[in-house]
Amino acid sequence: MKESYFDNKLYYRTNEWKEDRPTLVFIHGISGSSSAWWPYEKIFENKYNILTYDIRGHGMSKKYPNYEDYEITNFVKDFHDLLMYLNISKFVLLSSSFGTLIAREYLKQYRETVIALIFTSTEDYQDDAFILKIGRPILKIITNILSFLPFNPKPRGHVDYSKIKNSDWSIERNFADTRNTGLRSQFYTIRHSFLPRREYDLEKIDVPTLIIHGEKDSLVPIENAFAFSKKIKNSKFVEISNFDHDIHHNAVKEMSEAIEDFVENLK
Repeated sequence: MKESYFDNKLYYRTNEWKEDRPTLVFIHGISGSSSAWWPYEKIFENKYNILTYDIRGHGMSKKYPNYEDYEITNFVKDFHDLLMYLNISKFVLLSSSFGTLIAREYLKQYRETVIALIFTSTEDYQDDAFILKIGRPILKIITNILSFLPFNPKPRGHVDYSKIKNSDWSIERNFADTRNTGLRSQFYTIRHSFLPRREYDLEKIDVPTLIIHGEKDSLVPIENAFAFSKKIKNSKFVEISNFDHDIHHNAVKEMSEAIEDFVENLK
């Protein structure tokens, strides 16, 4: 995999590009980075064209000082600009957690570029969910405090998730992610992810869609993900038993098999 920068803002990784094979584009979640996809790069780099990247404020991509910089539309613009720069016009879009919000917002504007969708650990809270009720006021206080603290614009790096314990509430992983992302980028992004949901017209999605979700997801209950999948006409739902929200870290074998089966059937 080759490491590159786009416009001195976005860090990204690509393999050797071949015109005769499918292209998979990966979007990671909050506090993570493209290193979340390292195992999948190794599995798929000789089968598919691969693009992974660090979303703004995360990993080795540029950090921004203001709360407004982390609005979903800014993440979408970054993503679209990167795709245009790399001349990627048709691809399978794979996203995880917060990345699924970026993917859905991207679809509203550029649906014609996506030949298939893969949502993993999709963020689909009910608007009256307990986590939102307590999270929104707390996050508002935290981000208001952070706005008065000194801003460190220096990008960080990547966490090697194979060397730490990963789970929804793992202190080790959450500490590693926070240290790597920085408080401002992390909490500004989380606050935006907790805002009232936009309308995404899931019923209008007309491309093959795969939804993968962990049975024991403690952040987004599996019944939410199943209801989400039922709104999309041409969708397949895969439940991964005995795994939580961190399936992309902990269930690499199960995830990669489901992804490959789905992509191969597209052919």
